[in-house]
Amino acid sequence: MSLAELNYITEEEVMFFDTDCGGVVHNIAYLRMIETCRTKLAGLMGMDLPTMAETQLYPVVVRTEIDYRASAKLGDHLEIKGHVTEFERVRFWCEFTMVRKGETKPLVTCRQALALVQMPQSRPQRLPKEWQERWCSE
Repeated sequence: MSLAELNYITEEEVMFFDTDCGGVVHNIAYLRMIETCRTKLAGLMGMDLPTMAETQLYPVVVRTEIDYRASAKLGDHLEIKGHVTEFERVRFWCEFTMVRKGETKPLVTCRQALALVQMPQSRPQRLPKEWQERWCSE
């Protein structure tokens, strides 16, 4: 699998708890939806939930950049597309685009940096060499 193939798409329906009294999605709800996609993406990288629980090694968000371009509304069906874009020594970057299902105009774009943290010590770890070898060698 190449870095270009390291992507995942999740789908969400906007529920009442995602919105304000005007039926518009709260900014924090977008982040929850992105987190779902990011968690599934981590599974593709060999870090599914059971593995994280067993190893106590977790991908932790250390930076989020997000642009809210248009509002999603109650009842909208959304697609969240996530992919890994870059590996560094101790962090990696993921990007996300959220659209209404069947449309191409982005509602939200997001970029996040993550580090691997060993718990319970809260110690950042270097990224596995295998990740560079597996996804960055062409």
